[in-house]
Amino acid sequence: MEHINDTTKLIGIKDLNIKIALILKHQTHIEIKAELHYPAPACPHCQGKMIKYDFQRPSTIPILDVQGMATVLKLRKRRFQCKVCRRVSVAKTSLVKKNCQISQPVWTKITQLLIEKQTNTDIANRFHVSVSTVQRQLNAFTSKENFETLTETLSWDEFARNKGKLAFIAKNFETKKIMAVLENNRQTTIKKHFYRYSRQAREKVKVVTVDMSGAYIPIIRKLFPKAQSVLDRFHIVQHLARAMMATRITIMKAFDKKSLPYRTMKNHWRILQKDSRKLSNKTFYSRTFRQTLTPREIVQKTLAFSPELRYYYELYQLLLFHFQEKCVEAFFGLIHDNINTVNASFARVFKTFIKYETYITNALTLPYSNAKLEATNKLIKDIKRQAFGFRNFTNFRIRILISLNIQRERTKIVLSRT
Repeated sequence: MEHINDTTKLIGIKDLNIKIALILKHQTHIEIKAELHYPAPACPHCQGKMIKYDFQRPSTIPILDVQGMATVLKLRKRRFQCKVCRRVSVAKTSLVKKNCQISQPVWTKITQLLIEKQTNTDIANRFHVSVSTVQRQLNAFTSKENFETLTETLSWDEFARNKGKLAFIAKNFETKKIMAVLENNRQTTIKKHFYRYSRQAREKVKVVTVDMSGAYIPIIRKLFPKAQSVLDRFHIVQHLARAMMATRITIMKAFDKKSLPYRTMKNHWRILQKDSRKLSNKTFYSRTFRQTLTPREIVQKTLAFSPELRYYYELYQLLLFHFQEKCVEAFFGLIHDNINTVNASFARVFKTFIKYETYITNALTLPYSNAKLEATNKLIKDIKRQAFGFRNFTNFRIRILISLNIQRERTKIVLSRT
């Protein structure tokens, strides 16, 4: 905490050698006229005695807004001349760097806002500087990667970089720190990055959580010999839900579009997709049945129209039950018993589950998933959306790292309530 006893400090001018002479308030901005002068120092070239010379032309320095208006400092700097070598030097101030015309408080605020999810153009407009100025500050961020150690638990996924292009992201499951953001999700790119770690560092990795794309599992075996691959539970349930959705649509199309079974299966599809244990007991008016019913009653009335739909609905609910209760034997036993009798949609999903049986078992027995990384991907989408996309992946990568890896202090003031 710092005590502020001067108006100049209040507006971000902490140099006591700057003396404000005049303040003009225009319709569009506030203009502060000031002078920078102090006793003549020793000559920086020959250490000889210097005398006061004249003032430079006023420098236009943008500072932080005052009263919500753009504010500029018209600063006249004292010049000094050496009696010995006759060289002229200019008075220096901590408000601006050498050969720079932007004040240090503005640079600090630009840096703070770059951590937030804001575009370079918005930041430039806010502080009345050019977009190139904000871009230079963004390029000044450096992230040192430590290729000596790895965490025991990693999360892998991809996110949309540009239209039709995917980028790769790896995250520390425990600390939520982003470990790597790569330009694409090709196997060669991922291998090249993680082979920069030593064999001992890669052997420390015990668990890697991935989605069900299947492209990452062979790489994980080569990169991390002692690691277990864990499929994300959300994607497993998603595969079952999609198979149930496709089955319902196929059965629905066998009825006439104006018939009650068709309209019921179409209008109340969300209830059929939901876990039966989570169905509400509250009644509501169904326009399809033209009466007040509970979701459970709607399910029973809908299943009565088709024995085939009832069979797949009960199979779907049983699989959800065993999966959520983490009963591995019952889950895969149900799959093996019905794989030869189900339709093409469920058969395709069952074959995939059998192929990845080991990794699905790990998902049911180990307390790891890709949930934290999926939440990170949502934040990355927000960054990209607010910037209207990134043409340069390097800038995109830097914004991701500084927005998600840098810890931000709480700045919101909570007012007392009376």
